[in-house]
Amino acid sequence: MNDASLLEDAIAPRPTDLSLIEAMIWTELDRAVHHRAAAGRPAHPWRRAALANVGEDGPEVRSIVLRDLQVDRRELVFYADARSPKVAQLRADPRGQILCWSEPLGWQLRLRCRVDVATDGLDVTARWALIRHRPAAHDYLSPLAPGSPLEASAAPLAPERVRESFAVLTATVEAIDWLELHAQGHRRARFARGELPQWLVP
Repeated sequence: MNDASLLEDAIAPRPTDLSLIEAMIWTELDRAVHHRAAAGRPAHPWRRAALANVGEDGPEVRSIVLRDLQVDRRELVFYADARSPKVAQLRADPRGQILCWSEPLGWQLRLRCRVDVATDGLDVTARWALIRHRPAAHDYLSPLAPGSPLEASAAPLAPERVRESFAVLTATVEAIDWLELHAQGHRRARFARGELPQWLVP
């Protein structure tokens, strides 16, 4: 049985209780973070999401990879090069929105967030220690900032300098707009901090 059929089984019959749907959303986000691709099993569709935020010239959007989450604090964690434009943009205006889509579930999430950036401290150090010898560390090895013109002479950073380019971004979810696309009828709901869940017109 593949992941798609597992996801389909997980939502059959379709839940009608909003509290249950909200709990299932966070369960799927947890799976997206912790159930990585393996032989014969693709990564969860929500592991790669899109982040939208405000830049100097207007809206900006790019792909991110979800690395961790804290359900009790409604936090999602992803990494970035500290020199990237999005880090400067989020420091200037921490408002963001994360978009997730799952074809097997037929679920779209729009997560309104506040994104905090950290480049030092014990948490950042510990996370860097976990990835510094993995292929993912190469994302932070360039001596040039992301988006810079490519120079043939550019050499990788020395390992002791890479830590300077590693940033941990924590998105605190303030509201979730959930949309289910289904042959038996689409459904939509909103889950916001400090508010009662509410059904919406799809």
